Amino acid sequence: MSPALLLEFFLLAALWGSSFLFMRLGAAEFGALPTAGLRVALAALFLLPVFLVKGVWADFRQRARPILFVGLLNSGIPFALFAFAVLHITTGLTSILNATVPLTGAVVAWLWLKDRPSGSRMLGLLIGFVGVTLLVIGKSGFSATGVAGASIGTTLLAMGACLLATTCYGLAASYTKRYLTGAHPLATATGSQIGAALGLALPTFWFWPETPVSLGAWGALAAVALFCTSIAYILFFRIIEQAGPSKALTVTFLVPVFALMYGAFFLGESITPWMVTCGVIIVCGTALSTGLVRLGRLERAT
Repeated sequence: MSPALLLEFFLLAALWGSSFLFMRLGAAEFGALPTAGLRVALAALFLLPVFLVKGVWADFRQRARPILFVGLLNSGIPFALFAFAVLHITTGLTSILNATVPLTGAVVAWLWLKDRPSGSRMLGLLIGFVGVTLLVIGKSGFSATGVAGASIGTTLLAMGACLLATTCYGLAASYTKRYLTGAHPLATATGSQIGAALGLALPTFWFWPETPVSLGAWGALAAVALFCTSIAYILFFRIIEQAGPSKALTVTFLVPVFALMYGAFFLGESITPWMVTCGVIIVCGTALSTGLVRLGRLERAT
């Protein structure tokens, strides 16, 4: 990567890492569903001007239905699940579980698109899921990973919500590959936020908080919508265009680093050795499962 592109890469990781902090601040007052609904609605508003770019609006009109649908899979449902999760577990743990997105994406592509992984990628899937399993069953980490007052059952439910969200991301990736190949990335980015906003409109209205919400919570949602969604999407597609999807995907490895730092500095969250160890196992498994790291002998064996 060029120095300028590398700077954008780190900026993207920093923005996505901060999304868990902003979601936590917003969801604490708005609740999970209104937080997700406002995030995608504001992001859609911020992104609307890209329809002025030549070819974007025409491409969106031609593929409106699949783009709107993928918005629910790739934004609406996962954002709601993560907003619920950060209310009950630390933002750092949430981000580590989010790093399993390439793992779930590889499994979904294998089962749905028959994209069978090679030997080293199979090993990576196994290592990654071992890391997730250790993270979930590691009771030694619950004292620090759960939010104060959260029971072990609630903590496990929140962790399950994170893994369900990553499954949605994996489904969205395969759906996009199958039905939206060749679509303009800005049309997909903007249209998907509109689809997510439409899908979450009624739940957002139904669960709207009865008590007044502070300016700080509004600011947190504005920040996650503008910086962590709208601007982040543009940066992500720029990196894909200039460096390719494989290199762009490695940003997932850096996101937990920033999220852990933000959580420790702004929320006073603890970072346990168990979390770090499991995080490293997950990252190693992800690197293998996505093909970013290959083991020659296993590749030749398959």
